[in-house]
Amino acid sequence: MKIPVSQIITKLELGGAQQLALHLAGALDKDRFEAHLICGKGGLLDQDVLEDERLRLHWIPHMVREIRPHWDAMALWEIRRAIRRIVPAQENRGPAIVHTHSSKAGILGRWAAKLEGIPVILHTYHGFGFNDWQPGIVKLFFETVERFTSRITHGLVMVSKANFDKARSCGIRPKHLSRVIYGGIELGEFPSRGQKASEKRKELGLGKEDKVVSMISCLKPQKAPLDFVSVAHKVADEIPKAKFLLVGDGELRSQVAKAVAQSGLQGRFQHLGWRRDVASILVLTDVLVLTSLWEGFPLTLPQAMAVGVPAVVTRVDGS
Repeated sequence: MKIPVSQIITKLELGGAQQLALHLAGALDKDRFEAHLICGKGGLLDQDVLEDERLRLHWIPHMVREIRPHWDAMALWEIRRAIRRIVPAQENRGPAIVHTHSSKAGILGRWAAKLEGIPVILHTYHGFGFNDWQPGIVKLFFETVERFTSRITHGLVMVSKANFDKARSCGIRPKHLSRVIYGGIELGEFPSRGQKASEKRKELGLGKEDKVVSMISCLKPQKAPLDFVSVAHKVADEIPKAKFLLVGDGELRSQVAKAVAQSGLQGRFQHLGWRRDVASILVLTDVLVLTSLWEGFPLTLPQAMAVGVPAVVTRVDGS
């Protein structure tokens, strides 16, 4: 009998946590394990998983990133229902594993697994749902929830040593095992900067002499994309040939567009949205920037290293 392994994640955006969850689900030994993916709808990778025959997909309609108590209660019930479809009834239940990723899915998914009697519950921290930029009472609440939920978790994985140390200092400890496993990339997908990038430069309207500064990131408060616009404004005044690329999308999209307009960067700043050709973007990039306020382990950094692009980042956590 194959062991069912369920990866649970909030939303399938084009981020490191999502790529890792999909990789884990797709790379399991199919002779020993049965791969399931439980997630909310609305991400860029939704169609990819629909077309992946290796995965058994379970949508959770009420799973969203924002805190919505009524929706969260519904999502908890929907995850429990999905687990019951995956794993036989309690009296006939054999080995089963639930592995959660991201903050919302990490809390709801682990409690759903606990309530359904799943014998092995794992969680990977790709950063934390609490941070020093939150009001004190909010940070304390989320930290307490994480600490309490870690007690029902059999094993925790941290994607950076900084996250491991922070978890230990906050009293976040699993029942059995906690370890650091760094994120990885397929090196063959990222050619060196020596490869010609003339076609991609032409596609993006960039000249041969332009100096390209890129940021690849979800547009959410954690990544501080408005700081990137501010940096671009200062650099543009000093380096006439500097051009700026922002790859990614998210809740701060309109604020970024407004900041670009107010900075007078039109014509020198391109917001490209989510892209599947990140390797090609990096090949033509002169400097990668990441303005995160906190981090787990940003895969854009090893990607830049693989291509040979210098990165300028904030001195935080996994970075």
